[in-house]
Amino acid sequence: MAGVLDSVNQRTQLVGQNRLELLLFRLRSKQVYGINVFKVKEVLQCPKLSSIPNSRHVVRGVSHIRGETIPIIDLSMAIGLPGIPQEQLATSFVIITEYNRKTQGFLVSSVDRIMNMNWEDIVPPPKGAGRDVYLTAVTRIEDKLIEIIDVEKILSEVSPLREDVTEELVAKSAERIPGHLPVLVVDDSAVARRQIQRCLTAIGMEVVTHNDGKQALKYLKEITQDGSKARDHLSLIISDVEMPEMDGYTLVTRIKEDPALKDVFIMLHTSLSGVFNRAMVQKVGADDFMAKFSPDELAERVMEVIDQH
Repeated sequence: MAGVLDSVNQRTQLVGQNRLELLLFRLRSKQVYGINVFKVKEVLQCPKLSSIPNSRHVVRGVSHIRGETIPIIDLSMAIGLPGIPQEQLATSFVIITEYNRKTQGFLVSSVDRIMNMNWEDIVPPPKGAGRDVYLTAVTRIEDKLIEIIDVEKILSEVSPLREDVTEELVAKSAERIPGHLPVLVVDDSAVARRQIQRCLTAIGMEVVTHNDGKQALKYLKEITQDGSKARDHLSLIISDVEMPEMDGYTLVTRIKEDPALKDVFIMLHTSLSGVFNRAMVQKVGADDFMAKFSPDELAERVMEVIDQH
């Protein structure tokens, strides 16, 4: 896989075009899975693993990679499949990723290739699918079903984040004048929506949620069809970047192009913490961004935005 991640700069060219690049891989079956290349720091042959006492069973160990101690999660086990046998580790691969300000490796059986995709071709998983609890989206490549795993759900189970706002911030929010307009939260991960909603509810905010940019844009056009402005209905919008059908970058672009919508404050809130940067935000015209997920930081920033606007 040498050269797979040759240049992050090339990938910034996809910003605002509703496109992404998927790294395709397999677990212990013929099923093909995908992960956004933006989340991937490195792909390497499975290194030597050191066991961790009292760790969760899906964590196969840690590895020392480029001066960093990184937990290695068996992705098969994490979604309820049999894990990769010990004797097959040497021929397996590890995908080093950065999510929510943390670096971890995902152990997989094999790594295939990178595919340039359009978010419009990536759709929510079908209702009632066998493992849809761990899927955030699906797509088809050459008539093969590609499953995109909800990594945020896996990480919330393996290494849970603190989701509650501190009592100090809750008290601070209670001192402010009530009656603010709702916050629109757009995220395809049910785990992420729950985390954000819990955070904002704690500081007294009403929350409206939608699962992707397409749904959110439809909602925004509906509430402004009477000639009103989006800012008449919402305090701000908090949107994920990676979403099926319409990503966060494209959502921002569409909002900023519409006179009825463009004045509402938009914060991109993303697990793409490693490569996400202000140049990309400015390119599509978002007002702010924040890496997931710190409840106190998010609560404080939302209160600041509301006070300033």
